[in-house]
Amino acid sequence: MFTGIVEEKGLLRAAEPTDEGRRLVVACSFARELRVDQSVAVSGVCLTVTRAEADVFEAVAVRETLSKTTLGALAPGAPVNLERALRPTGRLDGHMVQGHVDGTGKIVSVCREADGFLCRIAYDPVCAHLLVPAGSVAVDGISFTVARLDEDAFTVSVIPHTRALTNAGAWAAGDRVNLEFDLIGKYIARGVETRG
Repeated sequence: MFTGIVEEKGLLRAAEPTDEGRRLVVACSFARELRVDQSVAVSGVCLTVTRAEADVFEAVAVRETLSKTTLGALAPGAPVNLERALRPTGRLDGHMVQGHVDGTGKIVSVCREADGFLCRIAYDPVCAHLLVPAGSVAVDGISFTVARLDEDAFTVSVIPHTRALTNAGAWAAGDRVNLEFDLIGKYIARGVETRG
């Protein structure tokens, strides 16, 4: 479980194809604190640490993960948002995020403002019932509040702190981002669906 409060903007050092999918090597300041089998959200995708050294850790994104996320398209040198798993005694400052990406969205526009920017993101309309105005959504692992909602896109407001700490500062129209809709909303929607 994660919170969507990014700890650090890491750097994808290498990405190599494997029989299972793609091996990612990520540079970050807390790599030395990681242990094999721990979970780290990499741009919103929960991955299992397979190796950790002084300044990098490795994880494998399997084919299923690559088919639903942006991890298959990332090139070495790309910035990635990183968050370690929430400890039971930690604070839930964002919202409940699993790192189980529902799919990708496409950035439609970025409107710069003095105190940040508004980012409009197109999503698959089949997921429209999972978004509500002022509800929560994770974009590339960042917890956001839905500021505006249309039939085929939603808008989030990115504050300067988030822009500086995450890869959001580099977002541009046409970029693809990982989306995870609110966990509670998904359970409610599934319950309504199965009960008719």
